[in-house]
Amino acid sequence: MRSRLLSACAVIAGALGLFTGGVALATSSQGLTTTILAGPVTLEEIDVKTMSEDHSVKIKTKGVSDVWVVQNRLAPGGHTGWHSHPGPSIVSVASGQATEYHADDPDHGIVHAAGTAFVDDGDGAHLIRNEGSVDLVLIAFQILPEGAPRRIDENQP
Repeated sequence: MRSRLLSACAVIAGALGLFTGGVALATSSQGLTTTILAGPVTLEEIDVKTMSEDHSVKIKTKGVSDVWVVQNRLAPGGHTGWHSHPGPSIVSVASGQATEYHADDPDHGIVHAAGTAFVDDGDGAHLIRNEGSVDLVLIAFQILPEGAPRRIDENQP
């Protein structure tokens, strides 16, 4: 009886270890403060096209979307943790310098200086790191499927 009880405990402990081991692979952020400036707000389907001689923009959605405006502040050395989004984000670098890493090439970052912007197309996991010496402030405008989570934590590649 005692050996069966010990065996059962060992199986349960092993199963819990596998379960928590899988959870531990997701990376948490470090030095990140997120402030929701607006959202979610509802956006009906849109089909917008503007054109001028030197510039054009096309934005088209299908279905109802949630729109978010978010400020992320990263302390020097901080990062967002590996995550993804279920839709696109336009990200403005308000101050500092952002280094963006993608899961398909996690060893090579793309640097975005203050006063620039970049697009996260929502395809795959990424991580933003503040490798500078001042706070990094990012403002993100996100268009996501209605009711979808704004951020999805991902495992480290």
